Amino acid sequence: MTGALAVTAADISRITERLFLTVGDRRRNLTAFWVLLVLAGVIAAAGVVADSTATVIGAMIVAPLMTPILGTALALVLADRRQLVTNIALVVGAAIAVVLIGFVIGLMVQVDVVAATNSQVSGRVSPRLIDLLAAVATGMVGAFALVRPDVSDTLPGVAIAISLVPPLAVVGLTLESGAAGEAASALLLFGTNVAAIIATGTVLMLAAGVRHVAAEAEITDVRVGRLRGRSLVAVAASLVLVAVPLAAGSVRVLQEQRLVSQAEPIATSWAAAKGWQVSDVFLRGSSLHVVVIGVPPAPEGSELRSAFDAEGLADVDVELTIVVGGSETLDGA
Repeated sequence: MTGALAVTAADISRITERLFLTVGDRRRNLTAFWVLLVLAGVIAAAGVVADSTATVIGAMIVAPLMTPILGTALALVLADRRQLVTNIALVVGAAIAVVLIGFVIGLMVQVDVVAATNSQVSGRVSPRLIDLLAAVATGMVGAFALVRPDVSDTLPGVAIAISLVPPLAVVGLTLESGAAGEAASALLLFGTNVAAIIATGTVLMLAAGVRHVAAEAEITDVRVGRLRGRSLVAVAASLVLVAVPLAAGSVRVLQEQRLVSQAEPIATSWAAAKGWQVSDVFLRGSSLHVVVIGVPPAPEGSELRSAFDAEGLADVDVELTIVVGGSETLDGA
């Protein structure tokens, strides 16, 4: 094959040596994988608990999960059943390990680590279709950098862009906090990214001629089996499988944004008439939260309820938080 994606026998050896961690004398690579994974899990969980974006990014760079995921794609392309099972087992085992790390670290924290109080959690428990699109593009970049060693410098950026270990840490932390729904959503984000990487990796490696070159080169430790159509169908089905709940999530987010946009001017007008100010309007669960600040006397919530009812929001539960403020001058002696 010619072109920007053309690979050689040397490229096949390099790619398989990098992605297949259990072949031949590469056991040392497998040990390094687990050491880095555990460290990345600890860093990610600690970063989420501390609500530190910089720390979480550090975990993304350290995390080696991209290797067995792309290894799964390569095994699909080569139709190497043994490596396919091995790499899937590595991905699943690694995911369970990080979730357990997150759960254990959650036991050490006095407060619940949930979306309502932590931005790192809230950013990973509402996956949408746009997340799938980003994952597909990022997975394509990662596979391209693997096939083309001259652009391998982009891999750290790919590690940051694709969210693998942090969502798993969030799964463990939110499970320990009793937020099973948030844990399921974070797991969906991880599954979305995994499905996108495998799909894009498979397509790009097939386009690059990896299978054809590997079959002709007859490289030691590289098996090329019969590629069945059902394998490719399974890859495509995995994308559809994650796209359905992501689409539902996208619709839900749009509905929530529309509701907040409709409610905010109503609340602002009501508060202004009372000499108060709206501090925040947001949705948490099925309830609309309105936070107002001002000086006594406090406004009557029943009037706000009536205002919402008059604008067609009678079926929306509203929680009003009144923050009484003010200032006082304290004279010195």
